[in-house]
Amino acid sequence: MPLIIPKELPAFQALSDENIFVMHRERAQGQNIRPLRILILNLMPTKIITETQIARLLANGPLQVQLTLLKTITHDATHVSETHMTEFYRSFDEVRDERFDGMIITGAPIETIPFEEVDYWDELCEIMNWTKSHVYSTLHVCWGAQAGLYYHYGIRKKMLDSKMFGVYEHRVRRVSNPLLRGFDEVFYAPHSRHTEIVKEDVNNCSALRVLADSREAGYFLLGTDSGRQIFVMGHPEYDRDTLDKEYKRDPSKGLDIAIPVNYYEDDDPNKEPIFRWRAHAHLLYHNWMNYYVYQDTPYDLDELEEIK
Repeated sequence: MPLIIPKELPAFQALSDENIFVMHRERAQGQNIRPLRILILNLMPTKIITETQIARLLANGPLQVQLTLLKTITHDATHVSETHMTEFYRSFDEVRDERFDGMIITGAPIETIPFEEVDYWDELCEIMNWTKSHVYSTLHVCWGAQAGLYYHYGIRKKMLDSKMFGVYEHRVRRVSNPLLRGFDEVFYAPHSRHTEIVKEDVNNCSALRVLADSREAGYFLLGTDSGRQIFVMGHPEYDRDTLDKEYKRDPSKGLDIAIPVNYYEDDDPNKEPIFRWRAHAHLLYHNWMNYYVYQDTPYDLDELEEIK
């Protein structure tokens, strides 16, 4: 999928150097097709890194994908320049009258804070309610998944005894689900979190289906039958070295942290991490784009029906 982003966005040059097909807006405007409109609410402090990670997974397919970056106005970004946010991000007020084929709500390193105490919680709730009538399929990731499950279905979270940190083995539970087409029965994905969702709440929610999970890490992928709401509990978008940076960062802050599970060769932090989740990360995002965004979204987005 040729990804349409501004030439000035740092991700444009980074992905071009990786031979990933990105297209600037001027070239896209010369093609007589409607690109898929994807909105990303980027809640991560490392904005540019996250932009690039997600853009990489949305690119290199046969369809045009036009990316719009969304920011909160009730919380200011502190790890990126104000110029970057002003140039490339839009506020909710600027997009509330528009419609999108798909949306991604990212994680955020705040899972130990009760949802209602997050400074942008009310704004996020307004956005999540808006997605039901203005977005066809919304992909919630990690803390974004926990927040979406809590807001839409009342699924609670609870603290873990120790941090879930590493690359875990998962099993497909619904082979026929389009999101998992082409998946191996067993696949790997990274997790990095201090909380998990309450299993009893999931079992009591008739709207949700468990699509993939892990004996060690718990739920990985949940969704509704329509595919309009999807929840990814891990971080398939992570780069090879993301967990490595986190492992080496936390001790400098005085935090205890264990070696990431199934990550370094021979569990030796002096050796290079093994990148064992990349193929399934691409497959998950491409399946979402193909089966729940491209195939099902109405051509005229004004005809989009609200989720009841």
